[in-house]
Amino acid sequence: MSEAAIELRDITSLEACRAVVAVQESVWGRDGETVPASVLFVSMKRGGILIGAYRGDELVGFVWSLRGVRDGLATHWSHMLGVTPAWRHQGLAERLKWAQRARALVAGVDLIEWTFDPLQAPNAHFNLHVLGAVGAGYAENVYGALAGPLHRGTPTDRLMVEWWIGEPHVAGRLSRRKTADARLTVRAPGVFDAPDAMQTTVRGAWMHVAAAHADLAAPRIRVSIPPMFSEMQREETEIALAWRHATRNVMTSLFARGYRAVDFQINREAGGGAYLFESKGQTGVRPGSDGGQT
Repeated sequence: MSEAAIELRDITSLEACRAVVAVQESVWGRDGETVPASVLFVSMKRGGILIGAYRGDELVGFVWSLRGVRDGLATHWSHMLGVTPAWRHQGLAERLKWAQRARALVAGVDLIEWTFDPLQAPNAHFNLHVLGAVGAGYAENVYGALAGPLHRGTPTDRLMVEWWIGEPHVAGRLSRRKTADARLTVRAPGVFDAPDAMQTTVRGAWMHVAAAHADLAAPRIRVSIPPMFSEMQREETEIALAWRHATRNVMTSLFARGYRAVDFQINREAGGGAYLFESKGQTGVRPGSDGGQT
């Protein structure tokens, strides 16, 4: 299946919004919390962005954001991005996000925000490294206990993301996507040679937290996370909970002391990876908020 076979279109009808509900169920399960077609339709009529990825007449993915205001600044809150299982790992999520950015810029919006689970390494890599978003805050158990298969086992903590879509480092990532070099290299190789707040050990199939240093201080700090966190939640809940509490303590401390998560280095062989946090004196990105794509 080819990415070129997919066309991105703005969703404008209630019928198409019903197809979005079906995609939600395909991605997050029928027992997950879906947004009804009526809400999607009304939000789109009042400035929301709802873009579908279509293979012919079949909807295989979408991105949805709502208009918002933060401190007097017009923003968009990107609440959902989903691609059906058969069409994952083919670049559709990235295409949808860049299309969302284009629509938002036309509407005069500079900032798109969303949240994601900080222990999901592929999402961290996509949001921070591929798109150039910034982790600006941490929220504990945002959605409470969710029934969907992706959320069972641990509190629904979320990293709050700011995507300053007009900034040069974001535009640079889009430019690189259009070249033959599919792998972005946006930082000097030595930047990730920073102390790691997480000490880990591998026992059996799982990476464990050996120690977490919430008070670590340096211009740049790594925060490692494990591979296979979704599987860990299902099969070894106690290990997953230890990771949730340890990374929560470390990240909330870092944000409280003025750090921002500005990049993510994925481990392509073993899975997992490490965040790169930078202090205000080091980072060139805009300062984040103190508050909040599931």
